[in-house]
Amino acid sequence: MSTTTQRSEWLRGVLGLCVLRAMADGPTYGYAIAADLARAGFGDVKGGTLYPLLARLEKNELVTVEWRAGAGGPGRKYFSLTDAGRAELEQGITQWQAFSSVVTGYLTSGSAGDAPTSPRPPTP
Repeated sequence: MSTTTQRSEWLRGVLGLCVLRAMADGPTYGYAIAADLARAGFGDVKGGTLYPLLARLEKNELVTVEWRAGAGGPGRKYFSLTDAGRAELEQGITQWQAFSSVVTGYLTSGSAGDAPTSPRPPTP
């Protein structure tokens, strides 16, 4: 599996949480969210990925939308976290920290034999 493919798959699982985090400091718009994620090292998040995600967040009432006039250009759709969105972000951060700790512990345990395993059924 290529590094690009692997990063893309990992990002798909946490992109919603990262987008919520991008809105934590106040209202922002899609291009600014994508630029923030790129600056943070996530690479280029395409509009075809970002905007459907923003629509789902709005549908799930985790964000609100407000159109604002552009300065000398077209208007922009600004997204803001709702109280439910802030709660989702806080819960997601806690869950991510626990999950990433488990993954890191497993991956750095020295050998698969050192990691906890589930019981195996007895052999006949």
